[in-house]
Amino acid sequence: MTTSGTYAFNPSLGELTLYAYNLIGVRNTAVLQEHMTAARMASNLLLANWANRGVNLWAVDLVTVPLVQGQATYSVDGNTVVMLDAYIETVTDGVATDRIILPVSRTEYASYPNKEQQGFPTVFWFDRLIAPEVTLWPVPNGQQTYLKYYRVRQIQDANLTSGQTVEIPYLWLDAFANNLAARLAMIWNPQMIQILKPIADESYQIAADQNVETAQQYISPMTSGYFR
Repeated sequence: MTTSGTYAFNPSLGELTLYAYNLIGVRNTAVLQEHMTAARMASNLLLANWANRGVNLWAVDLVTVPLVQGQATYSVDGNTVVMLDAYIETVTDGVATDRIILPVSRTEYASYPNKEQQGFPTVFWFDRLIAPEVTLWPVPNGQQTYLKYYRVRQIQDANLTSGQTVEIPYLWLDAFANNLAARLAMIWNPQMIQILKPIADESYQIAADQNVETAQQYISPMTSGYFR
């Protein structure tokens, strides 16, 4: 058996756009500048929609923030969609020790009577503003070194220039092409929406179902109350 031996299939946004137009009955030779302008907008709105649907594992990274004694609130990069796991790192004699901290809501944070209380932070409040912020409580007392957190960041912009590709993994290419076609059909061929929408939804669900961590999770009841 002779195979390619390569794993380089990663079509550009332009190629995916032409394929999407083919799906709605628009041939390559009929594509005009206005078609491509609409496709760029539809592509980026599609990626924004995916960011709203859940955790895109390929867009998760770790952020490190130096802590300052007495400073409760720290800026968060504006391309952050949501904060995930967070922990405080303390370095003592060159040895780093991590301690997990938990998220709280705005309401719970508002209920704390002394928001200036210093100590070892145990919770964080992620304020999802246009310029987002994260607030720690208790406020760092100078013995902690870093706040570290995993976050889902915004997927990079999709552009048609210079053969740029879309920042999605191989397993999501089919879902992207089908969903882009469904969006473009709303503009250029509405009668195709009824056909393409179920295909687009199915391909998205297939990709989303495998876009999870495979670690084991165990849940067991507490039985100590039943025994003396």
